[in-house]
Amino acid sequence: MVTLYRPGDGPWHRLRAGPKTALLLLVVLGICLLPATWWAAGVMAGVCLACYAVPGAGMRELGRQLVATRWIVGVTLVGQLIFLGPESAAANTSRVAVAVALAGLLALTTRATELLETVERAMQPLARLRIDPGRAALTLTVTLSTLPVLASLARTVREAQRARGGGRSLRHFAMPFLVMALKHADELGEALAARGVR
Repeated sequence: MVTLYRPGDGPWHRLRAGPKTALLLLVVLGICLLPATWWAAGVMAGVCLACYAVPGAGMRELGRQLVATRWIVGVTLVGQLIFLGPESAAANTSRVAVAVALAGLLALTTRATELLETVERAMQPLARLRIDPGRAALTLTVTLSTLPVLASLARTVREAQRARGGGRSLRHFAMPFLVMALKHADELGEALAARGVR
């Protein structure tokens, strides 16, 4: 399974997975409750900058996260501009960008096994409803990691195209990206099957 974790010794890395996940979820919840105004968009950007300004993360990593998700941000912005106008579009797009960037921060500073264990512990009450907490946690963890992994694969394909002197053709990008995404899905499926997940 592809992991986005990058070793480090900054505060985000030292913080245990449970409190870190809860803290970042609270931050995302907080930005979701802000109104769709210009000042709220500024607050969201400031919160994101503050989270990445902590030693061990850095502005360069934030830039990589935002570049990797530029298509999602672009599509969100265009759709919002068409239906809601500039102020709401800026605020709602900021909300999406910050939420994705903070999910990336969690993945970058937390080992996948620690994150899985944390989510599984949080889902233990589901056992009363006859829902397997382990399987639910695994599904959620894989889902949360899918977007950053696909963004990483897209970046790899783009870098390979640039190294070969290729242009920015969508046709030349789509096929290798699709092959890599399907290969990742196969590897993930094999890893899950090897662990007895059906």
